Amino acid sequence: MSTQQTAQREQSERGVVLVDGSNVAHATEGDAPRLSNLIAVRDKLREEGLDPIIVVDAALRHQIDDPGAYEQLVERGEVRQAPAGTDADYFILSFARELNASIVSNDLFRDRAKQFPEARDRVIRFMIVNDEVVLERRTHRRHDH
Repeated sequence: MSTQQTAQREQSERGVVLVDGSNVAHATEGDAPRLSNLIAVRDKLREEGLDPIIVVDAALRHQIDDPGAYEQLVERGEVRQAPAGTDADYFILSFARELNASIVSNDLFRDRAKQFPEARDRVIRFMIVNDEVVLERRTHRRHDH
């Protein structure tokens, strides 16, 4: 096993999970994306012993419902912003590949399917109801081609 494969396996065993933060923030009905969604998903993943890395589009800081608290999470490194003018999806999919990690998102990443064909197998879908998070748990993915 190569050093990179060993590092990837260790990363996977540590339970690193990428969070599509912009998708999560927009997951509930309403006008503005909600910071509470990001916090609820982060806390749920931590409760399960996982290590969430939240990656967002730079534009989210101008849309989020609680900009002050959001900026604190960015300053503490709990939320990582993609560079302005770029698509966070690329970074999420690249980090997931590098770290052999799952991705919490309801995005199907169809526009990136050619570049990241394994993405659909990494995605953990979710729902947030009354600030409770339910993560889709499928040990074997459906392969409906």
